[in-house]
Amino acid sequence: MLYKAYEMQRNWLNSVSTMASLSSEMLSSQANPWSYLGIGSITANALDVVAHATASYGKPAFGITEIEKDGEVHAVEEATVVNRPFGDLKRFRHTGLPEDSPRLLIVAPMSGHYATLLRGTVERMLQSCIVYITDWADAKLVPTHEGSFDLDDYIDYLMEFLEHIRVEGANKGGQRPHMMAVCQPSVPAFAATALMNASNSPATPQTLTMMGGPIDTRESPTTVNDHAMKKPIEWFRQSVIASVPMQYRGAGRRVYPGFMQLSAFMSMNLSNHMMSHYEMFKHLTAGDEESAQATKDFYDEYRAVCDMTAEFYLQTVEEVFQKHSLPNGTFTHRGELVDLGAIDQTAILAIEGERDDISGLGQTKAALKLANGLSEKKKRYYMAEGAGHYGIFNGSKWRDKIAPVVEEFIAANG
Repeated sequence: MLYKAYEMQRNWLNSVSTMASLSSEMLSSQANPWSYLGIGSITANALDVVAHATASYGKPAFGITEIEKDGEVHAVEEATVVNRPFGDLKRFRHTGLPEDSPRLLIVAPMSGHYATLLRGTVERMLQSCIVYITDWADAKLVPTHEGSFDLDDYIDYLMEFLEHIRVEGANKGGQRPHMMAVCQPSVPAFAATALMNASNSPATPQTLTMMGGPIDTRESPTTVNDHAMKKPIEWFRQSVIASVPMQYRGAGRRVYPGFMQLSAFMSMNLSNHMMSHYEMFKHLTAGDEESAQATKDFYDEYRAVCDMTAEFYLQTVEEVFQKHSLPNGTFTHRGELVDLGAIDQTAILAIEGERDDISGLGQTKAALKLANGLSEKKKRYYMAEGAGHYGIFNGSKWRDKIAPVVEEFIAANG
């Protein structure tokens, strides 16, 4: 009933959005005398905000077509190089990059948003790297005959993707790949790195950068961590898991709906989101279309959500947030204990935001202590002053302060 109720609400809100948009256009039309009066313009702007706030969004495009480097504009090529049921591997490169440039796998979160949330991350790292990114699928669109997808499968995908990147790089005279995990995938990326170090895999990443990741959520617990700890895993199984409706390709699959995750994130900072829309209205009224569009672009991305498989979501809640399996040394992959002490080849960079309200200070830094078999010369920590969770991988602080640290770390350990 949960998903069906949401679909009914979504269809109703789409109608509201369409009516508000149409009314806004009519009031703004030069053929309408009301458009020349203050009340008409103000009402049109208010309806524009309502139309945007009630619209539903599909999967956005990356839309990275060119990049400027050293004063020259270069065309960007986007390609899907590995296709898998629950996620593809995309590659971005531009004409100004040599083929033996560092190859970086950016591991996007599977946490309710699409990989395009990291568009700014990809754009900035394209300055110096051939960039690959995990483009996770919307679970409601994956037919049930494709089977399940859990943390073990996630780790398998990462190792498969790294092997593909290694082969591509070797064919072009490059070296082993580098990996960057943003937020939630820090845990499976850390585990995959340990497994590959232990087996001496030729695709073992040269560096692993973890940004705002919940490695040990007992450090500076946030509201998200507290919520996961207060409820038993059966509560999550019974309360937030739903079956995909019949109109989708994944009909019958058990999922954690993306709209649930979005609702949780929105409720954490509801007053801020309401103020953002009020500011959008003021920008429109003042004729500042550029600022208003920037807010619209952010929410177009932020409100585009996708579903996660129930098994992946529940396993993540239990292993990462409740049992703290990774820092406790009890995390397993396919029944094999993951030994973080086996990491001795991969240099590790832990990045945290001073004002991160999702992954508190110390949660990612804990990885440096857990990798006790790695030389201290191959470890680095960076705390981004004034950066919140989103600001770690997007925006001016990311572009000007954090990305240069990542680039220097990759260069020093390549």
